[in-house]
Amino acid sequence: MADFRRSLKLYLRLLGVQVRSQLQYPFSFWSDVVSTFLLELVYFFTFAILINKFSGLAGWTLGEIAFLMGIAQMGFGLMDLFFSGFDPDALSPMIRMGKLDQVLLRPVNITLQILGMRFIVRRFGRIIEGLAVFIFALTQINIVWTIPKIAFLPVVVVSQIIGMGALFIAGGTLTIWTHQPVEAVNTLTYGGNEVMSFPMGMYPAWLQRFFIFIIPLVFLNYFPALYLLDKQDYLGFPAWVSFVSPVVAILMLLAALQFWRFGLKHYQSTGT
Repeated sequence: MADFRRSLKLYLRLLGVQVRSQLQYPFSFWSDVVSTFLLELVYFFTFAILINKFSGLAGWTLGEIAFLMGIAQMGFGLMDLFFSGFDPDALSPMIRMGKLDQVLLRPVNITLQILGMRFIVRRFGRIIEGLAVFIFALTQINIVWTIPKIAFLPVVVVSQIIGMGALFIAGGTLTIWTHQPVEAVNTLTYGGNEVMSFPMGMYPAWLQRFFIFIIPLVFLNYFPALYLLDKQDYLGFPAWVSFVSPVVAILMLLAALQFWRFGLKHYQSTGT
């Protein structure tokens, strides 16, 4: 327990250093937040105009899709805050320049160090945009909110943070061997966030199966949304799959951490 408190205190201190350094230039910080927010919002409204013209997509109304998109954006934005140290675009330069060697020599858990080395505060722009889209969705649809649904909503968001964070860890681990970001990883992370933002009915069967059985992102947003929106699942899965998002997320994280430990055991310095 003492080790856990020490690790948590150190992690929070690392985050504090990151936040203070980024707030040294408030104009730059707020311009990044606002520009990110506006760019994401313009993307959503462009999409909303198209969907509104066709009166929905794959049996989902604009409000229901906005519900999916808002939760996905909030979850991904929060994940990008806490797991950005494992972003392949950030970890690969560390490996190429030999900075990972310095991290390995410190008498502190390496996973904790990587998590605390990068905390990009401007990601709040995406989070705020996701919240705005989610609020918009609530004005367009009539959800019968119950205590279980209210309690389940934050579980869904946290599950997305953990599940997508696991993909960041796995993608970052690959750079131990490649020394460069693998573009396919961005397809699974940023592209996976896009997949979670839309109903499964719009995708071909092979892509649905991929995100159900290989990279199970469907369990992190689509199935939970069916329960929250009281919608029927045309895929034919039992109703209980709507509630397995935390289990799926934890399994993804455990698998990613195991891969990360495997990568560290086989790490060889670049010599720089």
